[in-house]
Amino acid sequence: MTRTYKIALIQLYPKPLSPEYNFSKAADFISKAAQRGAHLAVLPEYHLTNWLPEDPLFAPLCAQWETYLNKYKALAKEHKICIVPGTIMANMQDKESGEEQLHNVAYFIGTDGEVLGRYQKKNLWYNDHSLSSAIVLETVSVEDPHVTFPTPLGPVGLLICWDLAFPEAFRELIAAGAKIIIIPTFWTHTDCSEYGLSKNPMAEKLLLETTLTARAFENTCAVVFVNAGKTPGKESAQYAGLSRVAMPFVGALGDETKDGNEEAMSVVDVDMELVEKAEQHYKVREDIGREGWHYTYRHQAEKL
Repeated sequence: MTRTYKIALIQLYPKPLSPEYNFSKAADFISKAAQRGAHLAVLPEYHLTNWLPEDPLFAPLCAQWETYLNKYKALAKEHKICIVPGTIMANMQDKESGEEQLHNVAYFIGTDGEVLGRYQKKNLWYNDHSLSSAIVLETVSVEDPHVTFPTPLGPVGLLICWDLAFPEAFRELIAAGAKIIIIPTFWTHTDCSEYGLSKNPMAEKLLLETTLTARAFENTCAVVFVNAGKTPGKESAQYAGLSRVAMPFVGALGDETKDGNEEAMSVVDVDMELVEKAEQHYKVREDIGREGWHYTYRHQAEKL
């Protein structure tokens, strides 16, 4: 029997270098989501600090990662709600080299306050490869597979922001059984090139809307996409927003956030029957699991 889950999409504006302020806002949104019966609340990437890796204050603030992870674990337990606290940037010291490394990590926290799943961003945005030599943005090994894990909402996979551009990541997750794929994001309109913006100022909006819908259809899954919102009460074209749940057959859900970039929260009813009926019709999972399937994915390497 399929279920309908309430998922809160918290399109938070992350005030730069202000983790306690941002956590306080996030906690208020989560409390309101729980009051509305949400089973899961999701926040954006970099929601505690914004993304200012070259600022001298940034790395020291990221050293507080465990403090905020524990705060979210306590919130989940208090409100009996699952939480994906966007990503929490962690400043860690490499055991061998001693160098400081920044880890961009998403967690899935269950209603009992325990971490049920963890994912470190694998695919970096191209600008992140050219940070100053004093900053090392560490990714997981290319050998590490994308992992699906059980949750109260069924099998879930985590991705982060630019991972969206790689359909192979989704294929690994659905091959491992994921029915819901959650993507905390920090995506702006200015991520587009000058050339692209000259042709279409809303090019990134077009990319997000089309790609998210395509990923939901081609993988017969629910795609939970939560992006940063803009500064409340101020005009800002930078933050793309557009937070939504993309579903097969019906497309984007999330009336308060899916069409704009204001800081806001949508609480979406996600009917998992749509996922089941999409697979019954399109049979994507059945095809990729078939012996002798003519495209080779990494998760099939052991069979070759």
